[in-house]
Amino acid sequence: MDSMLLLFLLSEIYPDRIRAIYVNHQLQQPSAAWGELVQTFCQTINVECVVQAVDVNRGNLENQARNARYQAFNQHLREDEILVLAHHQQDLTETMLLRLLSGTGVKGLAAMQAYEERADLKLWRPLLGLTREQIGQWVEQLQLPYVDDPSNFDQHYDRAWCRGQLWPMLQQRYPQMQSALARCSELMHDADQILQEVLLEDWRHCGDSEHLNIEKLQHLSIPRQRQLLSAWMKGQQTYRPALQMIKRLQQEVILAKSDAQAALHCNGHYYVRYQTEIYRLEQQEYLASKQSNMQNTSVLKVELAQKLLLASGQFQIQNTTVGLHPKLLQQNLCLQARQGGEKVHLYGRIGRWPLKKAIQEAHIFPWQRHTIQILSIDNVMLGVFTPKGFWLSQSEYCEAGGWVPQLIPSHSKIYVERDL
Repeated sequence: MDSMLLLFLLSEIYPDRIRAIYVNHQLQQPSAAWGELVQTFCQTINVECVVQAVDVNRGNLENQARNARYQAFNQHLREDEILVLAHHQQDLTETMLLRLLSGTGVKGLAAMQAYEERADLKLWRPLLGLTREQIGQWVEQLQLPYVDDPSNFDQHYDRAWCRGQLWPMLQQRYPQMQSALARCSELMHDADQILQEVLLEDWRHCGDSEHLNIEKLQHLSIPRQRQLLSAWMKGQQTYRPALQMIKRLQQEVILAKSDAQAALHCNGHYYVRYQTEIYRLEQQEYLASKQSNMQNTSVLKVELAQKLLLASGQFQIQNTTVGLHPKLLQQNLCLQARQGGEKVHLYGRIGRWPLKKAIQEAHIFPWQRHTIQILSIDNVMLGVFTPKGFWLSQSEYCEAGGWVPQLIPSHSKIYVERDL
């Protein structure tokens, strides 16, 4: 009913500027006939219409149907278009109640907004201020066709239960409940905006999407710490982690001893402490350091301008002020994984150093150290490939105007999530 009213009103206000999409979830036997009704009505009011059938995955049926629906929307939306939805005031307040019962925070209680910009689409809900009764009266006066979906009355679903059981009971006790909850949602939206501003400021102060400074974090109040950690752990995923997981991050990682190498796994990431920072690592990156099966020794031939993709990064062979002798180009060089216990005489430094100490001084993360490889020829160390670059070793092969593998910087995407 509400969608058909919205369709008619927009066709009157914006003739020749709207398109309609009917999403057939294929969950009801007559759903295809409902699509035909929409198409027929669109022809009557001269609106382009597309019917999109979708497959709904198993699991929570309401959530999976919503996901399938939005995938269909994104499939058909053009770059300059806005998705207009027919949510009304009761939809808003039902959503708020259901989120309250699920233990949501301020953002969840803000529920729906009349206009909303997401990463992948723009939403407009022009009927959000209307009650269901007002919409029904309008549809009756205009004699618009519509269908009542039987699932809207199936109290097996949370929203239908809320509408059929909880709503009448609350409204009997609080006649102005709907308008009061709508006003509360608007206030929660304002509060959420203020929290967003504080959160973005804290995020920029403490770090970025990859790491946070523990000392700066601990200068914040406990509630601000929890909010920042919650948004930081969420990253670009849809939902924030459970509060219990945030508390575990605080107790097991942040408050752990700096040398404890504590790690917490959550939603495909590992959260690891190193010195005064906590890092958010992709699961694959973290586990690679624990399950390294790098080939011990291999043969490497290089030439000028050649690019090398190694475990520690991408390098390019370039001329330099002081480097390796040109006669080593196109020679069989030995590339060997670090075994431990090696000593290295780095160019420009006095004496031989344990390679382990050089790695520690360079602050190479523990989970990256398995990528370090040693370049040599005839048991003479030429240098070391590390995530911080190639370290030239002092040897008989060093000379002015030689060459070195130069690390090509990787431009990692550092983001501050705006929709926190």
